[in-house]
Amino acid sequence: MSWLPPEEYVRTLPNATMYAALYFTDAEGNPLALRSAHGVETWQFPGGNVEHGDATPFAAAVRECREETGIEFDGPPALLLTHFIPPHRGWPCAKIGFVFDGGVLTASELDQIVLDPSEHTDWLVQPLGAWKTMMSPRLFARVAALHEARGGGSAAFLCEPEPNVM
Repeated sequence: MSWLPPEEYVRTLPNATMYAALYFTDAEGNPLALRSAHGVETWQFPGGNVEHGDATPFAAAVRECREETGIEFDGPPALLLTHFIPPHRGWPCAKIGFVFDGGVLTASELDQIVLDPSEHTDWLVQPLGAWKTMMSPRLFARVAALHEARGGGSAAFLCEPEPNVM
């Protein structure tokens, strides 16, 4: 292939979207998740798609967390998980996720969560094993990877398998 100017070359590359989120736990290490009002992925972390105007995925995670929970996160951008989802039926391009460590929330901080009812109907903090019974294996793999990454002190990479049919 001959050299192409950047504006032409990028049109030859696959498309991908990005999401970013924050992973919080309580003092006992129990993960926090929000119940989606849309029923797509029932339990989610505070976060969402990286949008135009977000300087970085971390900035998107902080913005989405503030919009969805009222939590004003001001910690450092400590990456826990890079997540890759290949294109599949219902979503025509790959999706790349960046989940950052939101740290530990006290009982008082948890009690101050204010959900955006157009996005989430409830929040819950519970032990990892309890999440396994409430989440699909796909979603639980993400929680387990985050829990392990935080405990191990290094970021994880989670790649979902390619679907059989697009």
